[in-house]
This record gives sequence, C-alpha cells and structure tokens, in this order.
Amino acid sequence: MGKRYTIDPITRLEGHGKIDIFTDDDGNVINAYLQIPQLRGFEKFCQGRPVEEMPRIVTRLCGVCPEAHHLCSAKAVDAVYGVEPPSAAKKLRELMYMAHYVHSHIAHFYALAAADFVVGPQAPVAERNILGVVAKVGLKIGGEVIKQRSNAQKVQEIIGGKATHPVCALPGGMSRPITEEERAEIEKMGISAVEFGQFSLDLFQDVVLKNKEYVDIIKSDTYSLNCHNMGLVDEKNRVNFYDGKVRVVDTNGKELFKYSPSQYLDYVAEHTEPFSYLKYPFLKKIGWKGFVEGQDSSVYWATPLSRLNAADGMATPKAQKAYEVFYKALGGKPVKATLATHWARLIELLYAAERWLELARDPEIVSTELRADLSGKIPREGVGILEAPRGTLTHHYITDEKGIVQKVNLIVGTTNNNAPISLSIKKASQGLIKKGTKVTEGLLNMVEMAFRAYDPCLSCATHSIPGRVPLIITLRDQMGNILDTYKSE
Repeated sequence: MGKRYTIDPITRLEGHGKIDIFTDDDGNVINAYLQIPQLRGFEKFCQGRPVEEMPRIVTRLCGVCPEAHHLCSAKAVDAVYGVEPPSAAKKLRELMYMAHYVHSHIAHFYALAAADFVVGPQAPVAERNILGVVAKVGLKIGGEVIKQRSNAQKVQEIIGGKATHPVCALPGGMSRPITEEERAEIEKMGISAVEFGQFSLDLFQDVVLKNKEYVDIIKSDTYSLNCHNMGLVDEKNRVNFYDGKVRVVDTNGKELFKYSPSQYLDYVAEHTEPFSYLKYPFLKKIGWKGFVEGQDSSVYWATPLSRLNAADGMATPKAQKAYEVFYKALGGKPVKATLATHWARLIELLYAAERWLELARDPEIVSTELRADLSGKIPREGVGILEAPRGTLTHHYITDEKGIVQKVNLIVGTTNNNAPISLSIKKASQGLIKKGTKVTEGLLNMVEMAFRAYDPCLSCATHSIPGRVPLIITLRDQMGNILDTYKSE
C-alpha cells in the first residue's frame, strides 16, 4: 500500500506551509503538494481606505519585505494620480530599496539557505541553522553578517523614517530629503556593503562550487525546472529592481513579451486550486495548461535566477563580471538549475550594494526637490511594479473620484512562484524517494531545499477564495497521535 509523507511545518522560510508526498505501492512518488493554510486577505480590507494611505498600510503585509510593498504601493499611487516623481525622489526611493535588497538577500543566504551547503543537507537537524553556519565559517564572519544587516537597516531608517515599516514615500515623491551628513554616512556603509557582497560570492565559490558533491546536486535533474523567466529590466535590458519594464523570456532564452506595469493584465492571469489559499499566476497569452514545465507551459519563474535569465546583463561592473562567470560556469543561458538561484541571489546582493554606493555618491541625492504637483489631479486607477527580493511585485488600485479605494489586486513575488515551487517539490520528491529508499529526516530536508531556493514569503502571498478552502483543526497528544479533527463547513 502506498505511503504518505508529511513535512509539517516546512522550515526556514517566511510564513507557514506544509508538504504532502504520496507514493505508490512500490514506494515511488506519485505526487507531492505544497499547501498553504494561512490567510491574510489584505486585498479585501484595503477597500474603503484613502489611496494615499496605501503605502503605509501595505508595509504590514510582511515584516521581511515591507520596503518592497511600500515603494511598489507608492508607484501605484503615483499612477493613480497620473504623476511622475522628480528625479531626486526616485533616486532616494531606489537608494533605500538597494539597502533593503542587501538586508534581505543577506538574511536568506546566511540564515535560511546556507545551512544546507555550509553545514550539509543531511546534517543533524540541530546543526542545520544559523548557529551551525557560524560554527563552520567562524564568529568573525557571523559578526560581519550582523554588521552588514545592521548597516542596511540603518539606511532604511534614515531614509524611510522607520527601520522596518517605512513611511517616507508619498503620492508623487518623498516626505523629506537627506542631509549631507546622512549621505556621507550612507556612502561609508555602502563601501562596506560592496566589499561584503564580493566576499559572499567568494565564500560561495570556496564552500559550494569547490565541493563536487554540492555542484552535482545543483546540476542534477532533481533540482532543475524548465520554465519561462520573468524580470524587470531597464532600457538596455539590464536587471533593475526599482523601475523599468517586465521582460519574459522563454525556456530557450528568447524574448516572449516586454510590457509596462499598466499592461500587466494583458500578460498575466491567475488560476486557483481548492487545496491552497495561494493563487497560481500564469502567462495569459499561452493559457493555463496545468502543473507542467516546458516551452508549451504557461508557468513562469520570478526569482533572482529568472531575473538574470530574463536580462542581458547587470548595470554595475562587479556584478556584471560575476554574471559572466555564472553563465560560463553553468553552460550559458538560460540556467534551469533551481539551486543556482542561491548563486544568482549573491550576484544580486553585489549589484544592490554597488548601486547603493552609486546613488549615495550622486549629487542629486540630497536635493530638496522631492514632490510632484498634484493640483487638479483626479485619482482613478494605477499599477505599480518593481522587483521584490522574491520576485516581481504588482500593486493595482482602483479608486473613486475622491481617491477612496474600490478594488485592490496584489501579485507578490512568491505568488508568481507558486506553480514552479509546486513543480520543484514534486520533481525533487520523485528524484529522491524511490523504491527501496529509506525516507529520513535528512532526505525530507533535501525535498525542502527545492522550495527554499525560492526564498518563499508566504505571509503576504495568500488570498481567500470564499467557500473553497475549509478550516481544519487537528488535535494531537504529546506523542503526535491524532485525538480529534474539526473541519468547518
């Protein structure tokens, strides 16, 4: 008789979820499911609020990426009023956002992902954490990780007004300038961030890429996925986190689409399934074909790896060099190795640090010309898109003539990746669990590695489908035995 293996809760991510793996009588995996049991519902309770409040409300979606939601919302509100912020305001927003990227990417690599490589994918569970990583790499490096995240947080506080939930962006611009003293402090921290970004890539080279076992895992079919790639690019098709157009390239690296934020509904649609609160976005012009990979599928990635795949290069010199090394080592574009996302994330870390430093040295960054004139502007509808650390983020607001929000649609980074995460989990399960395999905790962790590469943030990615997903409460004793189960209607 077939078996069911449950990983509940899944670990080292933001939010809550579980994985169910089902095998046939011979022990081969038939299917695997990622289930998200939590609900947020921000789209609904944002209705009825003044649109200018949205950038401050949506930071509460998530304590991990509030800057992404704050600035994407601000861009949507700019569009609602039909205004373009002054150049200095856009640069100041982007400077804060680059610090956020450094903060977020350091957290994921060192605290969530590195244990699988630095400590080992099947190391004892008590060692597979940030403390285990520090024990391996040394206290000095651990201290540097804390220092760099603290610096990035300080930049967010200086510009954003708060370290975690910023309040700086207003319709058409920013609330206050930074002083020359603040600029100099930000520049100094930026120099250190660039050095740390390069150090992190060197560490990955030494610990992961020089270990044949790890390289074989990265390049294996078990951790590969053949999907289309999405990412925001500038006018030269280089990676850009804050502004640009969304570019989608196919499984062969050929451009399929490139569109402005206001056009997103022509290219992206959303599918639902009864077993999850998450939506499953897909490429609308191809149509939903189910949970399948390949050129004919409409499933796409929106990750650090997909951003590199969708672009023609990086806009800063050190990151560009790292980008070229990446593709040379992995056989050219597009790269389809899911676990290579960790490497791509470190290239992005270096890019964000370099861009931070560029912006801190831009004379315009201390300008006081930070607001567009909203006089006579009648609010209606607007879309904002930027690249959250976990993928392409979309905020879409529709208001009445008084600026009261009537409808909200959010497609957050992890929502884009819901279908590919599900595919990756199934593929990893089928590659790792076969007839005669002893299923250990370490082996199940290697299944988790398939979703961990995406750095999923499930706190802000959930939506309610009324009447479709019942609440299930399971009561267990101290040994884990089920005593009772309650299921809502």
